[in-house]
Amino acid sequence: MNVGKAELANIGPKETRKRLLMGVAMLAIGVVLAIIFTRAGVSRGWYSVLFLPFWMGTLGISQARKKT
Repeated sequence: MNVGKAELANIGPKETRKRLLMGVAMLAIGVVLAIIFTRAGVSRGWYSVLFLPFWMGTLGISQARKKT
């Protein structure tokens, strides 16, 4: 059974672009927060906060690339 990529796509181009932009924005927020935390000299426990923006960023980019 041959199924083209267009048939497997779960979301349209508008939603794909939205998820890609949100993913890139969240990764940028994560990088900015990491720089701020490093410059401010916060304790190591605060770095766990960075998990959320990096996870959301990679998830958004992954969903945009796979169109799911």
